[in-house]
Amino acid sequence: MSTAPATDLKALLDAGRRTIEIEARAVDLLVERLDDAFARACELVLCATGRVVVTGLGKSGHVGGKIAATLASTGTPSFFLHAAEASHGDLGMIARGDVALAISNSGETPEVLALLPHLRRLGVPVIGFTGAPESSLARDAQVHIDVSVDEEACPHNLAPTASTTATLAMGDALAIALLTARGFTAEDFARSHPGGTLGRRLLLHVSDVMRRGDDLPRVAPDTPLAQGLLEMSRKGMGFTAVVDAANHAAGVFTDGDLRRVLDRQLDLHRTTMAEVMTRSPRTITATALAAEAALLMETHRITGLLVVDAAGHLDGALNIHDLLRAGVV
Repeated sequence: MSTAPATDLKALLDAGRRTIEIEARAVDLLVERLDDAFARACELVLCATGRVVVTGLGKSGHVGGKIAATLASTGTPSFFLHAAEASHGDLGMIARGDVALAISNSGETPEVLALLPHLRRLGVPVIGFTGAPESSLARDAQVHIDVSVDEEACPHNLAPTASTTATLAMGDALAIALLTARGFTAEDFARSHPGGTLGRRLLLHVSDVMRRGDDLPRVAPDTPLAQGLLEMSRKGMGFTAVVDAANHAAGVFTDGDLRRVLDRQLDLHRTTMAEVMTRSPRTITATALAAEAALLMETHRITGLLVVDAAGHLDGALNIHDLLRAGVV
């Protein structure tokens, strides 16, 4: 019965550190290598009327998929085309006006090179990412970007490691340069990520999460405290708004106010809400971002807000649980 070799923890840590150091050096070298070719690649994409078609095979294909996704999410329409599938019908995905980003560390990947004549016929310019400036892809591409590395992190200098990291970093550099040139904002990013945390923080407004109508706890200033407590209990928000006859938000009564009432041993049936409410409550408008409501609650250490219009009329209310359910906090 075979047994696993004894684990050498120091050797494992050394291998991990060596890998990160080699890959970090590979990325550092890219900074010095950025030149006019990078700027021309950006111009090709910015002038294109179509999409960026990223293609590659093997590990380069996996990296290409991530680059395409990053481009698409930062304002540059893009998709990944598997180089081997392209010759079996997927070439139909490419159209005039597109730009191709072909990735091959050797610059000699047959499936990638086989696409070049078809791309020329369509008038689709090619940006080549290779680790071999003298390769076929480097020569045939309209723009070649050198992503070569001195060594792979693999101790045998075989497994694509530092080279894929460098390629990925160059793809990120291209995406962010294009993002900057397009004036792509955080709000633009949120629109393409509506299901993400940032999207919810930048797209959700108070009106999307607040309670209104019959779900909104509200009482009049002359309402007995006992009835006010029943309203709080029925609506389950931890507070109730106190509004006058014109529906202006005159105050709020919270769980904290209730504790103070109990300390004072006030008569629940004779005391009115006007006597115990907090006047000039914290409010927010329905058009404000839900994230602003979260910040207000955090800053003032409160768990709920009244929502009012420009004239101070009560529109709704929300509490921290509403923001949690919406994924804003």
